[in-house]
Amino acid sequence: MTVDDDVWVGAWRPHKPRGAIAALYSSPGPKYALPGSTGINNHDPSKLKGPAFSFGTRHHIFSSECSPGPGYLVPANITRVGRDGTPAYSLYSRRKDPQVFQTPGPGRYFPEHSGKITYLSAPAYSLSARRRGFRNDQTPGPAAYMLPPMLGPNTVNKTSAPNFSLTGRSKIGSFHEDLQKTPGPGSYRVVDPCIYTQKSPQYSMIGRNSMPGDNTRKPGPGAHHPEQVTFTRRKAPSFSFGVRHSEFIAPLIADVHE
Repeated sequence: MTVDDDVWVGAWRPHKPRGAIAALYSSPGPKYALPGSTGINNHDPSKLKGPAFSFGTRHHIFSSECSPGPGYLVPANITRVGRDGTPAYSLYSRRKDPQVFQTPGPGRYFPEHSGKITYLSAPAYSLSARRRGFRNDQTPGPAAYMLPPMLGPNTVNKTSAPNFSLTGRSKIGSFHEDLQKTPGPGSYRVVDPCIYTQKSPQYSMIGRNSMPGDNTRKPGPGAHHPEQVTFTRRKAPSFSFGVRHSEFIAPLIADVHE
């Protein structure tokens, strides 16, 4: 028995557990995935939200000349009369010098090329291609005009002599005419005699047209029975042999009103 054994009571000693137990894992505690009831973002919709106010950020100062107001963050180089005259230096690269105007010298001028702008010059001509506008010019040339002819029957201001023409011989009435092509009596249309004589009356047979009227069926003489009329004369007594009914039988009710 060692000194460490006196610390523990009973037979229990620290040892490695044989399996995982719940005591080895930390509990998340009262941390649930429910929306909170404080703040603006992700607020619980079932809870009443009170008014919320925020602290805005300070506006950016665009330049040193802007007045900061009554004593807020006044720069050290600002005095009551403006910025102080202390020179300030910065570590920036030197700007490029502006390009100097290159004044041309005497050798840059060519007065001999001035031409007719300053001196009188002889006319000069050049051989160049014809412009496109001349190709579309449809001006007729001298050969496009034709004088009226002096021969033939179509003269304008001259008297024309008689003209004769030589044409081919016609086959109609000639010795070689084909008489088989002559139309026969059936080829002519017979003229209606009513055109040149008195026209006789004409009749046609068409269907009979019925006059409009009542198309209902009318009773004939045999359909009437005057011996059976009882409205205008007395009726003889009539008897019938029926079935005797009981006084206790309820009458038949056929029409039932709902």
